[in-house]
Amino acid sequence: MLDNCFAPRIQVRACPREILYVASVCCCLHTGYNKMSVNSVSPLITVKPVKGLIDEKFQIVVEHLNPGQTFTLHSLIHSEDDDFWEAFGHYVSDAKGTVKVSEDQCLGGSYAGFEPMGLLWSMKTVPGSRTGLRLRKKDVCTPVIVRISVYKGHISDGFKEESCLGCAVTERWYMAPGVHRVELRHSGVQGTLFLPPGPGPFPGILDMWGGGGGLVEYRAALLASHGYVSLAVEYLPRGDSTESSPDVLPGKSYFEAAFTLLKDHPQVASDQVALLGLSLGTSIALALAVYSTVVHPKCMVCISGSHVMSANVSIPNFFAEIYKKKHKILTDENNHMIWRNIILPIPTDPNEKLEVGKIKCPLLFIVGGDDQTWATAESAEDIEKMMEQAGNRNLLTVLSYPGAGHLIEPPYSPHIRNSKFLLSQTKTKVIMLWGGETKLHSYAQEDSWQKILKFLEHHLYHSSNIVTLSKL
Repeated sequence: MLDNCFAPRIQVRACPREILYVASVCCCLHTGYNKMSVNSVSPLITVKPVKGLIDEKFQIVVEHLNPGQTFTLHSLIHSEDDDFWEAFGHYVSDAKGTVKVSEDQCLGGSYAGFEPMGLLWSMKTVPGSRTGLRLRKKDVCTPVIVRISVYKGHISDGFKEESCLGCAVTERWYMAPGVHRVELRHSGVQGTLFLPPGPGPFPGILDMWGGGGGLVEYRAALLASHGYVSLAVEYLPRGDSTESSPDVLPGKSYFEAAFTLLKDHPQVASDQVALLGLSLGTSIALALAVYSTVVHPKCMVCISGSHVMSANVSIPNFFAEIYKKKHKILTDENNHMIWRNIILPIPTDPNEKLEVGKIKCPLLFIVGGDDQTWATAESAEDIEKMMEQAGNRNLLTVLSYPGAGHLIEPPYSPHIRNSKFLLSQTKTKVIMLWGGETKLHSYAQEDSWQKILKFLEHHLYHSSNIVTLSKL
């Protein structure tokens, strides 16, 4: 729905941490990570777009190399948590001394093959970093800065000590120009509202993340960049916070209030509001659709979640029930926790599951085949069976991705196979195994996001009188 939305705002700028040299598109960040070599002829590196949305592909072209020259492309992000993330690929220039990353094969590195976005999705923390990290954008009003450098030869480590031949910078944004961010504290609801530019009315999306807690904004910001008023709602404390979570019955007060605030916003088409949930957010979304007399979603997107939850259990008690089944938790050879067996076998008692046969709106259910956190594949099978028996199977679309893990995020986000997680009952930090194989997980993120946007557009725009915007 967006077409080069950043083009009018592209600027050349210089600041103490970033110098963009347009003549050669060479840039060095003053982070002390590495140094620029001095050559009579430097490679010309072009990254287009210079500024773009995080889910937009970029084009990288390296020119002015010698024919058949071996070199390494290296990407680097300095995170808001002061950690460095990197990826690298080995290439050989053609007879003209050129490589186009979108067309030429990567011969090895952190990825291989024809992978135009490999320098993003294959990112890992640099050697010597803290363990259990997860790269997530906190301040969506600032871009993710990605530096892409060229190094002589095929190298796989020691980038900090090596001199690069040249580098370029691209900005990756979650918020398109004109999107407004509004902090929301009303009717007991805590969240952040993202408004597309223009008077509207726009479709609305209530965005609910999982058991990690906190207020996670970046997906809602990206959805607003595609033309949806999006409300990221907070319902659990983040990290080591000692605040208590809302004692909320799924489908009742807190989420109903959030849905109502979104629906009644003057820039929202009140009959075109969707629910989007990930992990625990999926269970909440399903419960709202089944049991609430207030929440009537036009459609739902559920990622990496399950319907295995009692209809009348509060969120704190939900975690307490999980803790009672801690004997089912496994660990791998690295002592990373595997939770998927907690809800296995899928209960046959209908009182232990949400009555998904009562769902009345289209449901897109996304599953990672290597999800080690939750039994999502088995849940999808049972949901399909229950909806078939209830006569509403036609409302269900299941996307299942072999080799994908639990954390299916917007496209080109680095694959996080494991990371730190706070156990709410014991207030102890563990390393959770989320699962997934990097390349297959990356494909799942890209493909599922495209299909999520098409699903939302079909049910929220094309099924109404709202005019679809091609540009914001």
